[in-house]
Amino acid sequence: MTIDIATPAMLFPAISLLLLAYTNRFLTLASLIRHFDKTNSNENTHAQILNLRKRIHFIKRMQEAGVFSFFLCVLSMLAIYLSYQLVGNWLFAASLVCLLYSLWQSVREIRISLDALDVHLQGIDLGKKS
Repeated sequence: MTIDIATPAMLFPAISLLLLAYTNRFLTLASLIRHFDKTNSNENTHAQILNLRKRIHFIKRMQEAGVFSFFLCVLSMLAIYLSYQLVGNWLFAASLVCLLYSLWQSVREIRISLDALDVHLQGIDLGKKS
């Protein structure tokens, strides 16, 4: 299959918006961690900290894979521009694989985020019973 330089270029806005969304998730999580109440330490707090650490790990992977996808996309365009069509095709395919991995990490982080809400709700229920 032969692709032209416009094919990888179409991913530029998508990857840029995706990286922006990942950055927003990171900033929200960083703010949450910075304002975390250190004085209230119980089993629920420890579960929340573990959850936050997992989420940070996944967000790091999401961002790295997204940036690497963007990098490979640019290399693909450069290879196609320099008439290395086969190399450009393979670089574009690798870019898509990295993007797919980034999206998969995003789904996993969303699931952990939902678990975090469940842990928080359990803490609220425990607080009412006390």
